[in-house]
Amino acid sequence: MFAFVLQRLIQAVLVMVAVAFIAFLLFQYVGDPIVFLLGQDATTEQIVELRRDLGLDQPFVVQFWHFLTNAVQGEFGLSLRQGAKVSRLIAERFPATLELALMAASMALLIGIPMGVYAALRRGTWGSQLLMTVSLLGVSLPTFLIGILLILIFAVGLGWFPSFGRGEVVQIGWWSTGLLTAKGWHHIVLPAVTLAIFQLTLIMRLVRAEMLEVLRTDYIKFARARGLSNRSIHFGHALKNTLVPVMTITGLQLGGLIAFAIITETVFQWPGMGLLFIQAVTFADIPVMAAYLCLIALIFVAINLVVDLLYFAVDPRLRVGKVGGH
Repeated sequence: MFAFVLQRLIQAVLVMVAVAFIAFLLFQYVGDPIVFLLGQDATTEQIVELRRDLGLDQPFVVQFWHFLTNAVQGEFGLSLRQGAKVSRLIAERFPATLELALMAASMALLIGIPMGVYAALRRGTWGSQLLMTVSLLGVSLPTFLIGILLILIFAVGLGWFPSFGRGEVVQIGWWSTGLLTAKGWHHIVLPAVTLAIFQLTLIMRLVRAEMLEVLRTDYIKFARARGLSNRSIHFGHALKNTLVPVMTITGLQLGGLIAFAIITETVFQWPGMGLLFIQAVTFADIPVMAAYLCLIALIFVAINLVVDLLYFAVDPRLRVGKVGGH
């Protein structure tokens, strides 16, 4: 077990260094932040002085080393657009993005898994066919279109929910949350549904496909031959084994929800990291963009590590394989 964890940690460190290098390499050439800071009328002396003050006149290797050592300490320098610490900007926006992602993931799991089980156990019925048709629409429609349609129907037409913003939030130390206020819950419904629809339909289709595959296996046939009830077979044996591959998809999708909430946050003007990243791209704010990508990579690596450990704990075949290999 220790060797397995150590191996995964070494891989995670190598991945993070590679992502940091690629992000820094790419964003060194995305526009010129000096132009955004000083404008087109800046003199040559002003440009040279500001470039020196920001450390942009140093060699690439030196800049990357400074970026890497500061990132390990949780510091990503100053935002070229706002003049504030990037770590503080991300800390202010991260709670909103995480809150939105967790709400969307909860919706996707709590609705998608039962729908997938129903579609598998009632295959061929009109209800199952309807779910599969709706899921195809959910997978096909782009997120921004879903968001706009929800705003048009439930915000503009019916007036049930607000169309933008996070609502009233409560500050708990440096962490802010809207889940402790009625207005916060009111504001999060539409963006959470928008972000959850694709994940929900994906999980539903995956659970259905895996459930049908498991129901064809020999041990399910043996369980039926023993006279076990359908309820025991479906939920005690089939569903348990169906959820093993779903764990991987769910873990990676949670990282995807955080990383790709950009469109949803833009449509609903949700004050999260996605909106911060879009603003950083617009103004070529290199430190913010690089820090954002490194943070997203760290989230993916951490989730992937947790999923690997869960696999190791849940699936006995992996433990047997390790023991046999040694």
